[in-house]
Amino acid sequence: MGKSRFLWLCFPFLRLASSFRRCPLSKRTLLISSVCVFYLCFVVSQVEFSKQQQHRGRRTGKDKDRHTLELYNLGISDLSDSAVDLQTHAGIVVPTRSNVVYITLKSKRLKPVNIRATIRPKLRRKARRNTSGNSVFTQSKLRDQIKRNVTSRRETKDIDYKSIHKSHSDPEYLVSSIRIYSQKAPPWLSAQDVEVMRFLADAKVLRLREVSRGDSPSLLIMEAETNLPQNTKHSQVCGGRCGVVHSPVDTSEVFAFHLDRVLGLNRTLPAVSRRFTFLHDGQPSPVVAWEASLYPGDPTAGRSTVRLTWGEYQRSLKLRCWQKNIVPKPESGCSTIHHYEWSKLALFDFLLQIHSRLDQSCCGFRPRQEDVCVEQGNHAECGNPDRIQLANIIHRGHDPRHLVFTVNRGYFDRNEDNLDFRLLEGIKELPEQAVSVLRSRKLREKLLQSLFLDQMYWESQGGRQGIDKLIDVIERRAKVLLTYINAHGIKVITMHA
Repeated sequence: MGKSRFLWLCFPFLRLASSFRRCPLSKRTLLISSVCVFYLCFVVSQVEFSKQQQHRGRRTGKDKDRHTLELYNLGISDLSDSAVDLQTHAGIVVPTRSNVVYITLKSKRLKPVNIRATIRPKLRRKARRNTSGNSVFTQSKLRDQIKRNVTSRRETKDIDYKSIHKSHSDPEYLVSSIRIYSQKAPPWLSAQDVEVMRFLADAKVLRLREVSRGDSPSLLIMEAETNLPQNTKHSQVCGGRCGVVHSPVDTSEVFAFHLDRVLGLNRTLPAVSRRFTFLHDGQPSPVVAWEASLYPGDPTAGRSTVRLTWGEYQRSLKLRCWQKNIVPKPESGCSTIHHYEWSKLALFDFLLQIHSRLDQSCCGFRPRQEDVCVEQGNHAECGNPDRIQLANIIHRGHDPRHLVFTVNRGYFDRNEDNLDFRLLEGIKELPEQAVSVLRSRKLREKLLQSLFLDQMYWESQGGRQGIDKLIDVIERRAKVLLTYINAHGIKVITMHA
């Protein structure tokens, strides 16, 4: 029975096989090839179908991830009290695994680099200031008091501010604006620098003295209360330790001081930023240390200056005056300044683009119409080097070999295509210590550490963001200077003099 069923089922196949054998060879070949083509098409269609299914699976997984992230972001925005821009304050990182979500948050304010000696102490509650009428003074009240205490016949105006200045019991005097929270200040600042900075920033003002200097602008001398050492020299202007108050537009004096110390030049006077409630509408003003040795005689006669023309200056650079302590001949035309001092001055002035000393006629760059050199007509004298005078070449009365950099009014808004390269003309050597700082790529870090000490200046420039913009300008000029050194073969040597 079983065999009969099996034969009945296999009968169609046996009949096809017998008929297939009777067919000619050509028909059999065509039939076999047709079957093979049909089978190949079937296999290809199956492969394409499997790929489409796999692609749909991946796309579905990504849609799930995106939907999960949207729900997560929606949860964050619902929990926040104020609208927060997630693209600015939070960056979402999606890993390869679809069931895990990571979120990397960025702080609103970038943290500064690790600043030495600038760790903030614990915050303390600020004492409430006394807003009584005795501590608030307007410009009109100040002018009335000046009129009562100043006579027009005196050359030196002595303005007493004891009655209007705040007392030591005021909380403003209990906290210093010089921020040094460790045992040591940065190594480029000496102990004397820190002491003078604290005096200029925190000392109680006793009086201001306006000193006229003939044709030069008058000086506003700040005399403050301090414990004077026994060897302190008195002068006609300052009875003890004093400072010179500058205009708020001269804030580059503070930056120039810190740049000078970071580069190891040590040719500027200490300067800080300080706010006087009775001057300049309360805006922070730079205060530079007063040094009587710059005025060996009567202050009205001016400072110890060296008078040179541009032609004489260039000839003295070729003679290398006072190098190796060799006394120049009287007929050589050398000044009292050592040869290395001009190299330090040129480097310093180029980084800050101070043209008031070596190029007060603005011959090395394109001046603006409102610049002093254009208004006074000095720019027209650029063709005659023997008529162009150098200015503000200052030295101490007891030290005629070394310069003192004063009136450091820098320009940060001058582009790299309009730099004053005339400041570097004739210079064949530059100080190794300063150039090594520029090459080490640590100029920004050191300037941040140094400028952070002066809290008033730091805040007046807009904090870290404003200070970074100023340092960006100096760094770009430093790159230009290094390129200039390599292109002109300027030697970088040690200068101890």
